[in-house]
Amino acid sequence: MFIDIRDRPSIGHDDVLDLNFINSSAPCVFRKHFRQGLRSHIMEILDPLDIETERNGAIAADGMRWFPKARPQRMLRIFRSRLRTLDNALKEIGRVKTVERYLAPNFMATSQECIVDYQGPEGRDLLLCGFQEYVAGSIVDPWTILDRSDLLPALYDGAAGPADGDAPPMNRWVRTVRQNAREFVARIKRMIVEAATIPDLAGAGNLIVTASGETRLVDINNISPVDFEGAIFLDEKGYPVCDKSIEALSLIEEKVAGQPIDKYNGLYKRFFDPVRWAAVKAREREFWNRIQNIA
Repeated sequence: MFIDIRDRPSIGHDDVLDLNFINSSAPCVFRKHFRQGLRSHIMEILDPLDIETERNGAIAADGMRWFPKARPQRMLRIFRSRLRTLDNALKEIGRVKTVERYLAPNFMATSQECIVDYQGPEGRDLLLCGFQEYVAGSIVDPWTILDRSDLLPALYDGAAGPADGDAPPMNRWVRTVRQNAREFVARIKRMIVEAATIPDLAGAGNLIVTASGETRLVDINNISPVDFEGAIFLDEKGYPVCDKSIEALSLIEEKVAGQPIDKYNGLYKRFFDPVRWAAVKAREREFWNRIQNIA
């Protein structure tokens, strides 16, 4: 039975080639990325020669055989949500363009968004896809490793692989990360104030620190409006993404940028109000209970 691509729990190379808008003769391999979001299928676009080297290995200068992991040329994102109208699709793209205005090109993985005519099991339908820049580096997880006082040194070794060349000395890299993270935080705050918009900073793996010390947003699918009047915005899955992203922003500012924060003044004051905070925690519990019941 032909199942809509948006409803499949996961997809592989052949599934992508079967899509009516993909050129099946393209010289590339599509591989499921280890991170899969609730909102998108995420596929690596790989060179077949790199896959062959990954499988068979290569001889290094010292005569040892090593097996370098194939590095994606780009990432393909296939949006899971139904787009009822062209206007819905354009609004989704518009939110991405808003984030680009504040973060591109150095603070996000840039993406070319496209609306395609998808031939699904119930006929033709609009489908949103993105061909996104691949960013290598270490994952910044606001809810786990940010509890560590030695966060940045712990991320240093994983930020650069052999393909990145020699990484700078750790002390210099840490200083660069902090400097870039301060600019990242400042740009996000401007986006909140000027555009009443915030991207999802709360998801594990949504942020990457690179070998050169950049802080890059890689998950650009979940973008929330910001309401300063007290409304708690939930995404289409029921997650309080705005408030949780602002909480994550405070952790990034403190633990990555190395700046002291005051949750009871300025931008944070409204979102860390105890009454609102309790309501957000209740919405978050409801979300995770629902996800666990589905699983």
